Amino acid sequence: MSTETAVIYHRTLSLPTHRNAAALPGTERPLAAPAETTEVIGTVTVVIPCFNYARFLHGAVTSVLSQDEVEVDVVVVDDCSTDDSVQVAEGLAAADDRVRVVRHARNLGAVQTFNDGLAEARGEFLVRLDADDLLTPGSLARAVRLARRFPSVGLVYGHPVHFMDGQQLPPARDRATSWTVWPGASWVQERCADGRNVITSAEVLMRRSVVDRVGGQRDLAHTHDMEMWLRLASFSDVGYVHGADQAWHRDHPASLSAREVDIAVDLAERRLAFSTLFAGAVGSLPWAAEACRTVRDRLDRETLESLSHEVDANGGSSPVFARLLELELTPTRRNLTSRDRILRRAARSRGPADRAMSLSRRAVARFRREREFRNWHQNGVYSR
Repeated sequence: MSTETAVIYHRTLSLPTHRNAAALPGTERPLAAPAETTEVIGTVTVVIPCFNYARFLHGAVTSVLSQDEVEVDVVVVDDCSTDDSVQVAEGLAAADDRVRVVRHARNLGAVQTFNDGLAEARGEFLVRLDADDLLTPGSLARAVRLARRFPSVGLVYGHPVHFMDGQQLPPARDRATSWTVWPGASWVQERCADGRNVITSAEVLMRRSVVDRVGGQRDLAHTHDMEMWLRLASFSDVGYVHGADQAWHRDHPASLSAREVDIAVDLAERRLAFSTLFAGAVGSLPWAAEACRTVRDRLDRETLESLSHEVDANGGSSPVFARLLELELTPTRRNLTSRDRILRRAARSRGPADRAMSLSRRAVARFRREREFRNWHQNGVYSR
């Protein structure tokens, strides 16, 4: 097994949980290569919510049962599927006693489905795996090893490989080259500064003692995962596995996000996730008030940028533009002035100068998105 390097970036050096982790910010600390062993390094419960994903369920469960160096159990929670999901799940449970099945008599939705699985968890660590996603080989061992090394870490994630439904499963990197550990409060404040989610879902390992402390998912339509990651990080530190791919995430037109989420819905749901976060126990933390103001300002600016982009692309006549106009903005002079300026631009005829400026703005935005994606691909966050 290859040598791993621990990289600790201290955003807040005064946090006592990290004083002995590394001498200086950004210092690489080589670790001895672990000996080949069959010893179990941790117990992990993987909750698999399922609704009409019978065709994917076997692959998801098998990707968990084949993990090495960890003791796993799987809880499949079927949300009253109308296809053969229950039969597939029960067949898997009959073949392997590490698999249990929870059945809903009526459809309760994604949040309640996961929370019911969470109530059945036995492991020290926890993973939420959608029935159409898969874990990569060695994923759990890599994440557990990081969590074992740093007991303050309650959330570990890494890089997911996205692939289209119907596409052959892409190859996955299996060698962890380094770790990053952030103080959780700093990581959350950085997410407030960019206002976005950096995690898909399947690539996350949670420490169950922290989940027991902060609770399960909140009743949000599209950002229940995001809000939970932020809440966990508010009360524990965050680890990232570099170099390896931690999960395969399937993109397909039948997914909930593909069917129901455009930029207007996405902005509204992210705003709701942050407001839900700060309305709870996180809101009483010393840094929360400033972080709440930061993310409100960031989402206001992104809403205005999206409105401007729609004017550039469609002259302000699209249904998305109309939905963006309905979104809440903090009623500051700057926001209201900017919104009025965009509306006036949408109302007038577009000349050559407008089109040239539009192309320039869109090129700058595209460059920024590409730069952010490259950094996310390497480091798990959008900004350095």
